[in-house]
Amino acid sequence: MVLPTLPDVDRIKQRIQAPDYRDWRKKVEDVYGCLHPVRLSGSWQITDKTTGHVLTRPDGRPAETSGHILSPCGNRRESVCPACSDRYAADAFQLMRAGLSGGSKGVPVTVSDKPRLFVTLTAPSFGPVHNRRTKNGKVLPCRCGRYHHEHDPLIGQPIDPDGYDYTGHVLWQAHSGKLWNRFTQKLRRHLARAAGLTVRDFTDHARLSYAKVAEFQRRGIIHFHAVIRLDGPDGAIDATPAWGTVDLLSDAVRAAHADTAVTSPKFNGQALTFAWGEQVDIRPIRPAEARRFEDEHGTISDDRISSYVAKYATKGTGKSEAADRPIRSRTVIELLRTTEHHKQIMRTAWDLGAPIVCPDCHPHGEHQAGGCPCNTIGHCGTCDNGGWIPGPLDELNLRRWTHMLAFRGHFLSKSRAYSTTFKQLREDRQIWRFEQNLAELGVEADTVAVVNHWDMTSVGHRTDEERELAAAIAERTRQARKHRYATERKD
Repeated sequence: MVLPTLPDVDRIKQRIQAPDYRDWRKKVEDVYGCLHPVRLSGSWQITDKTTGHVLTRPDGRPAETSGHILSPCGNRRESVCPACSDRYAADAFQLMRAGLSGGSKGVPVTVSDKPRLFVTLTAPSFGPVHNRRTKNGKVLPCRCGRYHHEHDPLIGQPIDPDGYDYTGHVLWQAHSGKLWNRFTQKLRRHLARAAGLTVRDFTDHARLSYAKVAEFQRRGIIHFHAVIRLDGPDGAIDATPAWGTVDLLSDAVRAAHADTAVTSPKFNGQALTFAWGEQVDIRPIRPAEARRFEDEHGTISDDRISSYVAKYATKGTGKSEAADRPIRSRTVIELLRTTEHHKQIMRTAWDLGAPIVCPDCHPHGEHQAGGCPCNTIGHCGTCDNGGWIPGPLDELNLRRWTHMLAFRGHFLSKSRAYSTTFKQLREDRQIWRFEQNLAELGVEADTVAVVNHWDMTSVGHRTDEERELAAAIAERTRQARKHRYATERKD
């Protein structure tokens, strides 16, 4: 039997030549090339409040839209959607820069004169791992005796996997968010003590503002990069008290770093205590007029530190050597394309988060076939005849966060008074687009009514060709933004 020869069709060219291509491309460009857009069906109108009639554009077209539109998926992971991840990075940069340099987003330029630090807090060691150390530009041998190249997959892997403390690794990671919160509390206490104030009176004289990002190291554990700023009691708009200096803030950070510890819930009859690693990097941030990222004294400038921190805000979301979505069973872990070390971290998190057998139904442990006491119980009030109860570490939700290697926090978080918010940035874009429409119509906002009605119909592009074209649009949009930013920069 001879199979028919299929015609050699360029499907991408065929899609570009389709009659609806221009309209489709415009919709994709409006969502920056999102790879998993939400398709909505409905209508949008701008009507006159008095008459209720749809307004007319200068070219005679009515100010309305109906049919299908696309909405971005909003996923922050670069491995899932590069377009939305890039948009998140751009917003993170604006958020960080506003709190560093001021002059935008409601933050005054005077913040650049306040005491500010760039602090890196690390995790402790849970066992030696392969690394690539350098000294004076020269690569040093690893503990294993070998010299690793920069992209060696062994870097970050335990030298002795059997002796590595995976339980401590997972539980420290699960408590890292709480550890940061405790650190900020200790930092306020040390600042108050240095200023001769009580902790209660500290808020009447000063405010601690910060923004931090979490970055996954290659060994599968996070560390935090944070911008810490000392404000007056009303935040960014208020002058820092005279006693607030960079040196005082630096000393308080060191003291809080050494003084911070959290305790895990009891399991196997014990509770573990967790603290930061010994390495802590504290660098002062210079005013916005600085022209270099770092000078010989280790100080850093606003504009470049914003880019640096914004990079880490999405670096963690882009790749963590784990999974993009929650793990539903232990079997899924074995199917992931990652290292054995990262799989073992996830296995440990999954096992530590497991429920335990009900002690009333099974007083001797596991279910005993044929002669188990659970057969004689009509109804168990402890487990409602389910046979299982939450384990001692249930409050950590380890199974829910197994795909994040047990990290339960946000990749980027900030204090209330540091700067603007992601929500406000999104609302600002919406207002800007709305004002563009009003300017085109020549009307004021208080004279019109906007009618929106949309229903979700599907998610994602319809074909592989559309997805590939959307990826090209996303890359072009990203390069255009980077070029525009590089052109606008002054340093």
